[in-house]
Amino acid sequence: MTKSSQKELNFRQSVDLMFNRAASFTDISPKMIEKIRVCNATYTVRFGVKLRGEIHTFTGYRAVHSEHREPVKGGIRYSLDVNQDEVEALAALMTFKTALVEVPFGGSKGGLCINPKDWNEEELERITRRFTFELSRRDLIHPSLNVPAPDMGTGEREMAWMMDEYRRLHNDNIDAIACVTGKPVHLGGIEGRVEATGRGVQYALQEFFRHPDDKKKAGLRGELDGKKVIIQGLGNVGYHAAKFLAEEDGAKIITVIERGGVIRNAKGIDIEKLSQHMKSGEALKDFSGGEWSEDKNALQEKCDILMPAAMEGVINVENAHNIKAKLVIEAANGPVTAKADKILRDKGVFIIPDLYANAGGVTVSYFEWVKNIGHIRFGRLQRRNQEAKQRLLIDALQGNDLKFSKNFKQEYIDGAGELDLVRAGLDDTMREAYKNIKNALEEKPELEDFRTAAFYAVIEDIALHYRSIGL
Repeated sequence: MTKSSQKELNFRQSVDLMFNRAASFTDISPKMIEKIRVCNATYTVRFGVKLRGEIHTFTGYRAVHSEHREPVKGGIRYSLDVNQDEVEALAALMTFKTALVEVPFGGSKGGLCINPKDWNEEELERITRRFTFELSRRDLIHPSLNVPAPDMGTGEREMAWMMDEYRRLHNDNIDAIACVTGKPVHLGGIEGRVEATGRGVQYALQEFFRHPDDKKKAGLRGELDGKKVIIQGLGNVGYHAAKFLAEEDGAKIITVIERGGVIRNAKGIDIEKLSQHMKSGEALKDFSGGEWSEDKNALQEKCDILMPAAMEGVINVENAHNIKAKLVIEAANGPVTAKADKILRDKGVFIIPDLYANAGGVTVSYFEWVKNIGHIRFGRLQRRNQEAKQRLLIDALQGNDLKFSKNFKQEYIDGAGELDLVRAGLDDTMREAYKNIKNALEEKPELEDFRTAAFYAVIEDIALHYRSIGL
């Protein structure tokens, strides 16, 4: 272990340090700041499941950071690295994230200490259903109290199992399917949820490029088109963000960093082709669309935008001095440690922080939860009425000898479906949250950077909620 790594903070300490820095700019009392900072409760559950002729004991966690708004919201991850400190730090980030994007949830997070690859599908289902039972006994999964979602190592499949198990345990609850989000669409999920976090990253970058002053601070010019991007982690978030940025905004993904090595292509990597190659099970080094290497320092290469989209702490005191990106956008939770954050700021690197950049997932989860509570899909009541009115307008204009192309007519007349509304709602949310951060910086220029301004805005918001209920 090097001298610099000995000085590094863990994930929870990093979150606390960033929080405390922003809190120092407020006029809120220290006692209230402490109430906002601490995790309200963390539950540890241990349960046994008989598998392969033996009893296996599993350990799971569910942290509830803040109940200033309910239900509390946050994903459940399956990983051998899951521990109490991690879920508490992630639960805190969920509180701050939901407050920043004005989603009416508190923050929570959970995890099961397990390697999903060690078990087949049937075994994973039995483990997941038993975990759900243990959470349900303590109201740690409940449509009006605590709503989990997918996270690292989990997805639609696990959420379907959890929802079904909860529904079996509470068959008298008409809102039972709202106990989790991130479900398959045919089981109460919502269009656009799988891509939501990556889409939110795209919208965050699009909004950044609408602000000339921020581009100037980062030393960037023009639009997203042609910008060179390095992505670390091609999981759900990294894949969707990369795909949308390349296909829709013209960004050039020049490097992808994965566990199996690094793929580079100065002309731009075909993200869909790379993703399919990885899903096929073939070795990363056999990918034909770029050059492969085992380089451990790819994060430190020159680029316009660096997007860490996997684990926390990948940019730390050991490599932060060598980061050459002009803009870092945190698609993962906590990829930049608190000490690395200061190093990057001192170097003039512009950072779009995680509590804003990857809030797309919880935003669309909120839309799904609203859909489940309302028991009706978005667009069902108004779509055809909207189409009829727009058709009337086109017909009236064409009656006055105006000509429209067939494609224009179809695009204009078509009413907004669920996916259209979800994307519009997410885009609006990301734009408004960006403005909230900018407003905080205008109110207090001494905040200086986006992360501190974002924390400052949510601390003020949460304090107002607590004061309003008499604390």
